[in-house]
Amino acid sequence: MTEQASNGAAQDGQNAQFSLQRIYVRDLSFEAPKAPEIFRQDWKPSVQLDLNTRQKALDGGDFYEVVLSLSVTVKTGEEVAFIAEVQQAGIFLIKGLDAEAMGHTLGAFCPSLLFPYAREALDNLVVRGSFPALMLAPVNFDVLYAQELARMQAEGQASGTVQ
Repeated sequence: MTEQASNGAAQDGQNAQFSLQRIYVRDLSFEAPKAPEIFRQDWKPSVQLDLNTRQKALDGGDFYEVVLSLSVTVKTGEEVAFIAEVQQAGIFLIKGLDAEAMGHTLGAFCPSLLFPYAREALDNLVVRGSFPALMLAPVNFDVLYAQELARMQAEGQASGTVQ
């Protein structure tokens, strides 16, 4: 019976399907509130990056939209030099995964695929604003996903609920 159960799990894994259908920019924004005065100041930037992901099932059940949002605020001293934001999205076909694998795929794997596109869009936007290139470091979405799961589990235990 154990052999049959493991064969069933292997067959489920063999039926798994993942396909990137489309990558697109959902929203893009750039603001340089102190231009042109900011260009005459010494350039000693401090960078704050806010990162967020969200996903939703689309009609048809096996299609999902994943949106990676990056917001960068760059200051020089106390002055905001610029704010740049991008929502990079993708549509993915995902079938045959158990709940744990589906969560990891939507929460870590898909954002990892979207990040290089979002990073390039932000860099291009910043350069067009006449600022030095913004080269964001790679992000380990597996670690971020694991941290979020741990946080949610801790909140569930703190409130007395089991998740």
